[in-house]
Amino acid sequence: MPSVALLGATGLVGRHVLDFLASDPHFSRVVVLARRKFAEAMAPRVEGHLVDLEKLEERPDLLGVDQVICALGTTIKAVGGSQERFRDVDLGIPLTAARIARQQGARHFLLVSAIGANAGSRVFYSRVKGELEDALRTLGFRSVTIVRPSLLLGARAEFRLGEAVAKRFAFLVPGRYRPVEARDVAARLVRAAKEDVPGLHILESDEIVSGPHELE
Repeated sequence: MPSVALLGATGLVGRHVLDFLASDPHFSRVVVLARRKFAEAMAPRVEGHLVDLEKLEERPDLLGVDQVICALGTTIKAVGGSQERFRDVDLGIPLTAARIARQQGARHFLLVSAIGANAGSRVFYSRVKGELEDALRTLGFRSVTIVRPSLLLGARAEFRLGEAVAKRFAFLVPGRYRPVEARDVAARLVRAAKEDVPGLHILESDEIVSGPHELE
């Protein structure tokens, strides 16, 4: 049974990923790396570690697992409008985690990216996501799985008007750009971890919502 590390367990997708991992006996060990307290999971094989994610080099042992799921992300607003800080969180931390995990022997890295990710994009957000995707491909993992959701829907601590409007009119949006439930993204990630198929796998937003919504 594989062991897995999770980054971003307190986020919209990460919370669901943690729930799936905690309830699935397929995984022998679930190592949760978080920068703030989270609801403890419901299985003895789940380990919670409060760590400074910008100093992961100090705890490489925590990434000594078979697979890593990274659902970490922020917004420009959340980091005070700083593009540099955004890059630190959305590119720097995941890439550092991937490098350490690969050095520790991990075989599969799974990432929540975003629709339109492209290192050549003129859009800063999309460019950073694309740069991370490109970097992950060079690290030598046996498997890399990337999901590129459109607008994420789900229960957040704060109300977001844009999401409320998008959900109401989702039926008018073309498939690839239609909002997707965070729980569906999490389910697809965990399913990919269980299948553990070698190679590079990129799931666009419409492929996420068109697939199974429940884990077997």
